[in-house]
Amino acid sequence: MKQTTPFFPIVLGVILLFSCNSSADKQQANQQATDTATSDEQAARKKRIVFFGNSLTAGYGLETQADAFPALIQDKIDSLELPYLCVNAGLSGETSAGGKDRIDWLLRDPIDVFVLELGANDGLRGIETQTTYQNLKEIVKKVRAAYPDVKLILAGMLVPPSMGQTYFDQFAAIFPKLAEEMDMVLVPFLLDKVAGEQALNQSDGIHPTAEGQILIAETIWSHLEPLL
Repeated sequence: MKQTTPFFPIVLGVILLFSCNSSADKQQANQQATDTATSDEQAARKKRIVFFGNSLTAGYGLETQADAFPALIQDKIDSLELPYLCVNAGLSGETSAGGKDRIDWLLRDPIDVFVLELGANDGLRGIETQTTYQNLKEIVKKVRAAYPDVKLILAGMLVPPSMGQTYFDQFAAIFPKLAEEMDMVLVPFLLDKVAGEQALNQSDGIHPTAEGQILIAETIWSHLEPLL
């Protein structure tokens, strides 16, 4: 008598096979969901460093914003696996008065470290130094009022000697005075080792080249790193 293979075990085997595959798919989906949630959580935990400035921060004249110093500092942060995100809030042509008005818009998102780089355009226009000082101070007060635990860095600036010695001295005094009064970390001169160096500046003699931006990033980083 010819033997036949029982149908039920085959069907049961197929059911079990699909059940196992379905279970594996669910486990994989759950793992992917867990990984995604972990990634989102890690992203959410990243603290924000806002670089608030003018064309020097924005990277005017560079091929890409990736050559500007905020992006270069982000590279340093990523290499050290620090949980910080750099935000380039530079705007070419920005004055201290313009920054005082614009800062309200940026305060809608959290700020953990605030790097203030403004004043150069005021100096080039010969704006009264007390006005520049008050505008910068108002910016800092707004940031601190919104985020009391924020860490603050102030980038110092100088004007060309052609503006006259008196104005030169008064302008230079803005930054150490403000840093002390508002308890900020002071970068004495943002363009240290860059200003006046033809090879490190674009044809206008004002805006740094990509190589100049590397030196600016190193200058800022030496003051920023201890805060992180």
